[in-house]
Amino acid sequence: MAEFFTPESLAALLTLTSLEVVLGIDNVVFIAILAGKLPVDQRDKARQLGLLLAVVSRAILVLAIGWVMRLNEPWFTVLETPFSGKDLILILGGLFLLFKATYEIHRKTEHSNPDAASASPGLSLNGVLAQILMVDVVFSLDSVITAVGMTEGLENPLPIMLAAIFISVAVMLVFSKAIVDFIERHPAIKILALSFLLLIGTLLVAEGFHQKIPKGYVYFAMAFSLAVDLLQMRAERRR
Repeated sequence: MAEFFTPESLAALLTLTSLEVVLGIDNVVFIAILAGKLPVDQRDKARQLGLLLAVVSRAILVLAIGWVMRLNEPWFTVLETPFSGKDLILILGGLFLLFKATYEIHRKTEHSNPDAASASPGLSLNGVLAQILMVDVVFSLDSVITAVGMTEGLENPLPIMLAAIFISVAVMLVFSKAIVDFIERHPAIKILALSFLLLIGTLLVAEGFHQKIPKGYVYFAMAFSLAVDLLQMRAERRR
């Protein structure tokens, strides 16, 4: 236990926790979009269970780290490009995000009745949780493989990775309700959040095809767009 409190371990824990919180923004936004389609009395439950699924999926992948790392091994080759299990998961997860975000943007912008567009009577809590779990696995796989590379050289990295996961999910639980409510109250922010999911889906598909696009560019662009939207909302309120 003493090695957990060494400067190297604490620095790795801080870095990993920050990474998990940033990557968790994707989860929170996706959960916010889906939870908003449920009845009001089920939204908090969906949000909490969705984040619980995120921590469980990441913890399982950390404990099964040997199997996860084998997913990096090529399964087959197409046009001289090798594809691994990780690549296929990223591509399928990215395509799902692209489809889901495009579908929700279409419903939000083309539906003649905005209230009806937000309602989804056929969507159950279990259906929402199944979709959240699917995306959780994709995001978790990416973050766990990144965490392995960042903790390389530590004598016992598993406690560091598990601690970072639990701390980051606790942070997300504290702020997720405010984020969910804020997105649901402001249609323009909801469209921006869906656009963010489109970009994340594109990143995942590109990464699956071995085309690395720095995520910092996407996060900076979305933060800038959010800042402009907030300034616009403030200016409208003052008028």
